[in-house]
Amino acid sequence: MTTSQPQKAALEQVASTYADSIIHSIQQEYPNQMQHMMIGPDDRPTPREAHPAFYGCFDWHSSVELHWVLIRLLRLVPHAFDTTETLKVLNAHLTPENLAQETAYMRSRPRFERPYGWGWALTFVHELTVWEDETAQRWLEAARPLADVITDGFLAWLPKATYPIRVGMHSNSAFGLARSVPWARYLATQGDSRLLTAITKAAIQWYGADKDYPAHYEPSGTDFLSPALTEIDLMSLVLEREEFFTWLDAFLPRLAFGEPKSLFEPAFVSDASDGQLAHLHGLNVYRAFVWKHLKEILPADDVRRPHLEAGSDVHAKASMGAVTGSDYMVEHWLACYAILYLSGG
Repeated sequence: MTTSQPQKAALEQVASTYADSIIHSIQQEYPNQMQHMMIGPDDRPTPREAHPAFYGCFDWHSSVELHWVLIRLLRLVPHAFDTTETLKVLNAHLTPENLAQETAYMRSRPRFERPYGWGWALTFVHELTVWEDETAQRWLEAARPLADVITDGFLAWLPKATYPIRVGMHSNSAFGLARSVPWARYLATQGDSRLLTAITKAAIQWYGADKDYPAHYEPSGTDFLSPALTEIDLMSLVLEREEFFTWLDAFLPRLAFGEPKSLFEPAFVSDASDGQLAHLHGLNVYRAFVWKHLKEILPADDVRRPHLEAGSDVHAKASMGAVTGSDYMVEHWLACYAILYLSGG
């Protein structure tokens, strides 16, 4: 992925504020909503005991995705903020010992955080593969076994996953796969195309025949993802360009008219301190990201582009301001979607 000058300028504007907020969040152990399957009567770990690298941010996947944000900021705009504290915290978290324990935890609980946390973990590890930096390569060496366990998990699970899950929350199938595609492509360049093949096969099996998708029913009350747009994102990554355009024409046939209107109208967040209602900020920023991404890959004369640009802008304006300075129920995770939007995925 290449980053344009406007994207870098946008990242430069937020880097310091985002980094300060994230450093606090990834070190805040409580409150914490652990997704921990008990395997015995003496199984009583604290969040930090179970997850020495990713114990903060209320839950594991939020911690992983905000570590990714810090790494992307360090890679793309290190001149835009004071990196000293960021590097100190990341070096403390991303040790071989800590990541070995994270890997062992994932291996012992093979359905933990599937597929949402899996996708974000592979996003995090992939970021390290594209950063030519000595520290990043040290973190990559420590994190690679975690990515290998998750890769094996996908390869075991996808052939058995007969049906996709089409919701706007963590169990959404398309989002987890889309987040995993860059890592799968990296593996393919290293001579192992199994994950990319498995993801592509599952995506086509699940979504390839979708037509006139009923996106007018969106959103649900606690969505932070759009089920319709997660499909668009994934299919744009696994199909050849002309195949994708044909699929998109059938999937949302009235997109040229800005319909369904519900996909172009930002969700209203009535209470950012309510962790479920706060999800809607994520929905707005995620929609902004996908509409922007789709606009950029459509031909310059495509009549849908103005609708997509307007939709992206209005959604971004609705919720980008909530990334910091709002409430911890928003701040412990929303920056990851903001960085997808600002840096192009």
